[in-house]
Amino acid sequence: MKYFLHLAYKGTNYKGWQRQTNVLSIQAVLEDTLSQMFKQQLTVHVCGRTDTGVHASQCFCHVVINEPWDFDAVFRLNRMLPPDIRVYEFIPVSANANAQRDAISRTYDYYIHLNEAPFLDGLSTFYLIDNPALADMQAAAKLLTQYQDFRSFCKQPDLYPNTSCVVTFAELFINTDKSRLHFRITANRFLRAMIRMLVANLIEVGKRKISLTDFEHLLLHPRMSTNPIFAYPQGLYLSKVVYPYLERTPASTLPF
Repeated sequence: MKYFLHLAYKGTNYKGWQRQTNVLSIQAVLEDTLSQMFKQQLTVHVCGRTDTGVHASQCFCHVVINEPWDFDAVFRLNRMLPPDIRVYEFIPVSANANAQRDAISRTYDYYIHLNEAPFLDGLSTFYLIDNPALADMQAAAKLLTQYQDFRSFCKQPDLYPNTSCVVTFAELFINTDKSRLHFRITANRFLRAMIRMLVANLIEVGKRKISLTDFEHLLLHPRMSTNPIFAYPQGLYLSKVVYPYLERTPASTLPF
């Protein structure tokens, strides 16, 4: 029987999602714990891999479990997992369901704080920006829904048959005292390092190192960057994944 696992995790202590030799990863911890609990070797396939230090307030992966069970799997699994990984549901799905290929949209959130805040360490990214051009940053974010080729914001564009993405939502939110920024983006797909490159360039707009016109030029004339820049990983969250046959409200919420 195939199941989707609805989960969330704090990525601070992990070298990303993907299992790798001699490092701690979300996938390795989840697979090893599931295998121990169900007493069979299990492999999970995720909706989208995250990098070192990146979080997920909503994530789905699929797993095939051959034997039935007669216990509360969610309760038992969460007692066995470390507290920075939580599973909320085992959702029965059809045999051909695929957590990665079937997703029709993903949403990511990126959190920035402009004043030093030790309690946000690892959960949001600190940038020191003197008198940031916040209105230009917001205008740049809104441009993203008007274009579809994001080659300029892809770490390795030649890995893909094409670099087109349909962005259905992109906005930069600013809190009342202008000390915290929150960038949200939803699209049908994302390219490698795309969001961290987008955020890095939004920061450059905020620092007035590039103009709004320069930012739009990257969208108007897509090209592979010869000197790519990346925002730090710790402010980034995979926050919502939608399927034609499944949509869930994220079970995990952030403390800010």
